[in-house]
Amino acid sequence: MSNPVDEESAGEIKAALQNNNYAAAVAMFKEVLYKSKNPPLNIAVTGETGSGKSSFVNGFRGVDDWNSNAAPVGCVETTTQVTRYPHPSYPNVTLWDLPGIGTMRFPARQYLTHVGFEKYDFFIIISETRFRENDVLLAKEIGRMGKKFYFVRSKIDNDLQAIKRSKKNVNEKDILDQIKRNCIQGLQYAGVASPKVFLVSRFYLHLYDFPLLQQTLEQELPEHQRDVLLFAVQNISLEVINKKKSTFQDEITAYAIMSAGGAILPIPGLSIALDLTLLATVTMQYTTGFGLDEGSLKTLSASSGVPLADLKSVITSPLASNKITPDLISNLLLKCASTAALLAAEEGFRFIPIIGSLVAAPLSYKVTQNALQTFLDMLAEDAQRVFKKVLGAIL
Repeated sequence: MSNPVDEESAGEIKAALQNNNYAAAVAMFKEVLYKSKNPPLNIAVTGETGSGKSSFVNGFRGVDDWNSNAAPVGCVETTTQVTRYPHPSYPNVTLWDLPGIGTMRFPARQYLTHVGFEKYDFFIIISETRFRENDVLLAKEIGRMGKKFYFVRSKIDNDLQAIKRSKKNVNEKDILDQIKRNCIQGLQYAGVASPKVFLVSRFYLHLYDFPLLQQTLEQELPEHQRDVLLFAVQNISLEVINKKKSTFQDEITAYAIMSAGGAILPIPGLSIALDLTLLATVTMQYTTGFGLDEGSLKTLSASSGVPLADLKSVITSPLASNKITPDLISNLLLKCASTAALLAAEEGFRFIPIIGSLVAAPLSYKVTQNALQTFLDMLAEDAQRVFKKVLGAIL
């Protein structure tokens, strides 16, 4: 279980509460929760002209190629300088669209210096056909300088369609295996040891090797960045949705303990106010992580072609695509008789000297634990229904 709040931050929040500085405590609490879930992740994407790197940047971010915030795409070189593209829901995750090494008059080593090698966590090298000399030189130099790189063979859906048009009784798996094998053998022949190659379609991220690429990156990233990558990736499979749910679930106990800590302070009304703030803040993380906030749903609608109204039609939770506020959370809690009783009991015990706070703490723990588990279950089920709706429309 990961603890979303470190000891130093917890001490500062507690001090603010003891000084009756409630507004400062809430502000610090929100800031700590945001920072704990949002360490920076910088991904460099490079490749030769027309390789599809800008389109990959857009696909990874879940943005349609014609969106005003999209990386410009085209059959001519559209990237002439290093350009940053923050993730629309997780701005701490940035994809950097780099000029193709073949378009710049720099050897591989000078190229990496020119594009600012140090700021990237790893490199994606993209090609739409075979990987060429410049790709190999760049990969070797990246490896020499101690960072990871991955080869992405783009537009694989176009290749499959072309082969199917020219041949009968085509076995898709055999074709994909052959393409990947040829890429790996070519890179090995050029001197790249154990190259990692992934076959990807920007328009069908749930197919081919993108899920494998996501899993590989997740395994090889430092621990503090793994969850960041997981939540930045679109819901490309039910497995990804379940992994997101599991990661969120692992943190519920830590949040419940924080809630119990607030209940110990003998200030009437304070614990419930803090609980509602905590629940609202964490629930917003759930809706964003599952792509169920209004902005994410609009983006998904534009990129998938499924009308926004159709996506919303399969959502049952009042938490999805709505503004999450303490008032909304309070109304939902009060609709549940057992939770309302716990809240009333918690506040009632506060007026009993000494022992009252000791009883209020476990009650606060239970309210927060039950509420977060309920909200998480609801939103995960909505995410699954939205995914199935999109999948049914594009297949």
